[in-house]
Amino acid sequence: MSHIYADGLDKNPANYAALTPLGFIERAASVYPEQLAVVHGSIRRTWQQTYDRSRRLASALIAHGIGMGDTVAAMLPNIPEMVEAHFGVPMTGAVLNTLNTRLDPNTIAFMLNHGEAKALLVDREFSTLVAQALKQVNHPVLLIDVDDSQYTGPGERIGTLDYEALLATGDPHYAWQPPSDEWNAICLNYTSGTTGNPKGVVYHHRGAYTNAISNILEWDMPKHAVYLWTLPMFHCNGWCFPWTVAARAGVNVCLRKVDAQAIFDLIRNERVTHYCGAPIVHSLLVNAPDALKTGITHKVHAMVAGAAPPASMIEGMEQLGFELTHVYGLTEVYGPASVCAQHGAWDRLDIGDRARLNARQGVRYHLQDAIAVFDPASMRAVAADGETMGEIMFRGNITMKGYLKNPKATQEAFSGGWFHTGDLAVMYPDGYIKIKDRSKDIIISGGENISSIEVEDVLYRHPAILAAAVVAKPDPKWGETPCAFIELKAGAQLTAEEIISHCKKHLTGFKVPRHIEFGELPKTSTGKIQKFELRKRAGSIPAIDI
Repeated sequence: MSHIYADGLDKNPANYAALTPLGFIERAASVYPEQLAVVHGSIRRTWQQTYDRSRRLASALIAHGIGMGDTVAAMLPNIPEMVEAHFGVPMTGAVLNTLNTRLDPNTIAFMLNHGEAKALLVDREFSTLVAQALKQVNHPVLLIDVDDSQYTGPGERIGTLDYEALLATGDPHYAWQPPSDEWNAICLNYTSGTTGNPKGVVYHHRGAYTNAISNILEWDMPKHAVYLWTLPMFHCNGWCFPWTVAARAGVNVCLRKVDAQAIFDLIRNERVTHYCGAPIVHSLLVNAPDALKTGITHKVHAMVAGAAPPASMIEGMEQLGFELTHVYGLTEVYGPASVCAQHGAWDRLDIGDRARLNARQGVRYHLQDAIAVFDPASMRAVAADGETMGEIMFRGNITMKGYLKNPKATQEAFSGGWFHTGDLAVMYPDGYIKIKDRSKDIIISGGENISSIEVEDVLYRHPAILAAAVVAKPDPKWGETPCAFIELKAGAQLTAEEIISHCKKHLTGFKVPRHIEFGELPKTSTGKIQKFELRKRAGSIPAIDI
């Protein structure tokens, strides 16, 4: 339809540019070239140095044949090279695939094969793990060793290239170009599903840009914020914070391993202002010896996701002088895409009421279009009464492109024009949502997703087991842990210790059930196991030391 604004007012290079978070590092280096960007042990690099190293990485990868649409994987802890990879890899047009360092060789091999990784950055600590995985990879992979000076443990160089030597061949003035289309893929992240293999979640430049900016808005992050990397950068690209920190010309304070003393020392010495993590990280700090907590006189902002923060955690954070923000999301929405936005009036409430309000998953992120609780069958909003359950759904820019090589799963996830999370929740009259259950029975333990079906499949491999069901058991340290209910075959005998030993042969450590009960499982008339009954029982089952 023709109108006065339709003719002669077209997009052109002067009035339109694709949104990409890669521009954040260029601006930081241009405006604040001498501002501190990275701290790691004795390493202290400016934004200009970090930008130059990222461009060196990009040009060197291109020289080795990496380009548009290729996958570059990274098996790295939270070190400067991981920060650089978030810029250098997509500057080539390639897609960054950060691998979970806690996974087993079989799962890593699947990801490298499925994502068709052409190159892999590997830290020496994980060389044995990667070497085992590569035995199952069916195509050539350019291996690049990263030898972190802060790491003194076991491990060998297994690559054909050294990271620093590779950078030495690169051009610090490499003239990278923004993506021709902001819809282009920037990252690939694998998420645990409820069946077999993990799904590959594909992020686009536009989504990474908008979520990075939303992080700033939700936290009111100032220029030169000092961000401590307690959250793994392999997890949803660190909730997009590598790009967020660059946008604020902040400081990336790197941390190889979560340790209470190291965290408090860095907060104190580097005057850390912000950090993120699963509930277990915050609980670790709250319950640390008082001697570790002394000397912190500045305001620290903490972000928590996963299980809702209990009253004891909120109270403990307040005693530390830390301000806690509760967010919610999934890998498919770039990490956090909703926030429990706090109101000043809440400060006047007692700790119990504050905890009840802060335990909700909240409202949409600033730059997410919408969050809703719908009846998934009718796709109509449930009553905002705090009681009627429906499924949480998202819509907007902070939502994945889809699942790599899985059109069926992608179509199902976006059915009805919304992303279906699989999480069941209620909506309150004030528009805040709260999760009540997980329809896909995902267990969130220490910030890691565990598929109950994956664990059940392993249990069913044991010849003595007739039926098995795994549910989440609340845990004060980990948030949730797997609890297994076992029904044995007639005449069979099996101990909890034997089950644990069996699971350890097939599962990564954090997925092994810590609670086991034997007996007949409750079933419907059609033979379906009634997991809601098992969840009621789970709270009284003692843990097993594994």
